[in-house]
Amino acid sequence: MLLMIAAAMQFVNILFQNKVLNWSVTIMVLLGFVTAYASTHWSHPHTDGLTEHAELVLAQHDKYADYTIYLSGLGLVAQLLSLFIFKGKRWSIAVAAVILIGAGYAVAMAGHYGAQLVHIEGVGPQGKYLEQHH
Repeated sequence: MLLMIAAAMQFVNILFQNKVLNWSVTIMVLLGFVTAYASTHWSHPHTDGLTEHAELVLAQHDKYADYTIYLSGLGLVAQLLSLFIFKGKRWSIAVAAVILIGAGYAVAMAGHYGAQLVHIEGVGPQGKYLEQHH
């Protein structure tokens, strides 16, 4: 959610060019990037024995999770450049906003496919389809 809120705030900030909004977006994007990376690399459960359809859904989920990391990282760089190098010029805010809108879309799609895995494909509830560690 942080990435989606940051994208919306940055889009609004194209009009206002407000330094407080710029800093707020920067902090949200930093936190969004770190938590997206952490959830993908450190806390994401491993699956085992998925159905063919669930494998396809998982592939989509993983693809959008990767897009989220790449776009939020790129958005963070664009945001930092906008803040420190370009001093909040309207065009630099707009460039960051476009990238962050992409990151917000990617995280929404990753969440959509993750929810489909759990609620439709049954992955996860009561340990179903998850690797068992001994």
